[in-house]
Amino acid sequence: MKIAVPRESDAVETRVSATPDTVKKLIALGATVSVEQNAGDTSRIPDADYEAAGATIATDAATTLKDADVVLKVRRPNADELKSMKSGALVIATMDPHGNEGDVEAMAKAGVAAFAMEFMPRITRAQVMDVLSSQANLAGYQAVIEAAAEYDRAMPMMMTAAGTVPAARVFVMGAGVAGLQAIATARRLGAVVTATDVRPASKEQVESLGAKFVAVEDEEFKQAETAGGYAKQMSEEYQQKQADLVASHIAKQDIVITTALIPGRPAPRLVTKEMLSAMKPGSVLVDLAVERGGNVEGAEPGKVATVSGAKIVGHLNMAGRIPASASLLYAKNLFSFLETMIDKETKSVQPNWDDELVKATVLTRDGKVVHPAFAPAEASEGAA
Repeated sequence: MKIAVPRESDAVETRVSATPDTVKKLIALGATVSVEQNAGDTSRIPDADYEAAGATIATDAATTLKDADVVLKVRRPNADELKSMKSGALVIATMDPHGNEGDVEAMAKAGVAAFAMEFMPRITRAQVMDVLSSQANLAGYQAVIEAAAEYDRAMPMMMTAAGTVPAARVFVMGAGVAGLQAIATARRLGAVVTATDVRPASKEQVESLGAKFVAVEDEEFKQAETAGGYAKQMSEEYQQKQADLVASHIAKQDIVITTALIPGRPAPRLVTKEMLSAMKPGSVLVDLAVERGGNVEGAEPGKVATVSGAKIVGHLNMAGRIPASASLLYAKNLFSFLETMIDKETKSVQPNWDDELVKATVLTRDGKVVHPAFAPAEASEGAA
């Protein structure tokens, strides 16, 4: 049972899919682990640490991937990587398949069994495998750090003999995992924090962290959550009422952090240029949804843009800006999932295709796209 850990090919990706700790655990389960040279450099993991854990260091991606039964990655494989993988290999990564159906089809044609970690169901046994939560938690923390770095004043209130420095006012839009961590981090830095979300359950969570909740709390708001705990798409009427409330509130803020994403859809527009023009000069906005079109009008992927005197931080891969921490958690997520597919007696990979975790995450198998959200109608009916 060979497990491959290639170096990430995407230019903005700094994370790695395995750590020396998870390599040791995989070897204890009977695996041999091949790690591509310098795969962990940007996560502060030198090759020597992988070797000390029992891994073999390969000189290039092709050698790393050759004959691997399992490939662990942060992002979905590109065409060159697929060419080096054997048919039937399990590829476990965050696949970002929405809008990238051609790449999903390419994985099917390559004959690999591709698993999208972001589709992991949010159930108790899968909590340790939840990459969305582990990475969003870090992204929410880092968003506040990035905002503080761009903000040209102190965050906490400071009372000195020379005068008082007022506390920064921070508004967090979206109180999911990232938003809640952003609230907690901003509070720890001494800011006055307010937050909003369309999910009713979030009000209590926001207030428990010491922030004030801001939302139009009508009947639609009370029904605005899916069974899976995600935000529902709201009506245009509600969106307008919420936008009016936010517009008046946002004008008084120093820092705004937006975190709103709806799975499989473009990011909702939360902050317009009109709202930006009403903000104080030097205000800072951090858009965590910039990779999906952005919550803030004028946000530019990979850049810090300035609109009407406000700075809009559009860094890509926010969790990847603290890669040592992000890789530590991500690698544990992947190991925990892969462990459920390893037969302890035969020391081989034996996925249980009827397991709810496997069924929820598998995208491609046996040369076909099998996930119901992406498979042709007849294929998804057959899978059911």
